Amino acid sequence: MLAGRYSPQRVVVLSRRFTQQVKERRAVELLSGQGEDLCHPTILPRAAPAMAQLSTVFTSKREVDLQQAGRSTYRHGDLRRALIDAGTELAREGGPAAVVLREATRQTGVTPNAAYRHFADRNALLHAVSMAAQAALACAIEEELGSVREGNDDGAAEVARARLRAVGAGYLRFAQTEPGLFRTAFAGHVDVRDAATVDSAGASGKTPFQLLSAALDGLMEAGVLPQERRLGAEFLAWSSVHGLAILVIDGPLRGLSLEQRQFAVSRLLEMVDKGL
Repeated sequence: MLAGRYSPQRVVVLSRRFTQQVKERRAVELLSGQGEDLCHPTILPRAAPAMAQLSTVFTSKREVDLQQAGRSTYRHGDLRRALIDAGTELAREGGPAAVVLREATRQTGVTPNAAYRHFADRNALLHAVSMAAQAALACAIEEELGSVREGNDDGAAEVARARLRAVGAGYLRFAQTEPGLFRTAFAGHVDVRDAATVDSAGASGKTPFQLLSAALDGLMEAGVLPQERRLGAEFLAWSSVHGLAILVIDGPLRGLSLEQRQFAVSRLLEMVDKGL
């Protein structure tokens, strides 16, 4: 009956106005346009089929809306990944303090309860974001390593030295261009158990720590670094480069000009190479 009297668009509009309150009390000009009281004994039997049709249309419309909302919220069906991506963007702008579970869920378009299925609390999300930040750091190091010419006329020793310097240069460049992610990369870590975690690896499958280790192994294989001095060399090189990075982005060296920063980086990497 309703479909014959109203267009499909009108049915949808009517369905949105059709609530439990209307059924229990009155519907003003919904069906006949004459303001008849649906609760009147003579009107209710005639109105029942239309009411049922409106309810069906309303339910179908609601299901479609929920399905569309679900498609836009759960991209590729990976809510955990979406939350990490949102947290990573928060970290990029404000560092680890900006990684808040509620804000990540807001940006992703889900409720906090949905996020708790993947992350027990804010610290769990921060840990996952820090792994993503380390992966971005690994990519920056890999990019720097890609500029080293393999098998050039300088010989294996110089190539090995160039690769170690590239690791340090990529590390320092990332700290200066992505300070928010750099600060987040090591937030909340109490040891190096995550140094080999696949979640913090770059395109090569190696983490920043593993890329440094590989460069040091190359120095030893080229005869530059004596085998007896190889043990623990990662921590010496890492501490030196990380210390300069913090001084430049958060410490008293923030006021250095670009030229001064480049000079400091060059001298530090040279000292690390010779000091090993």
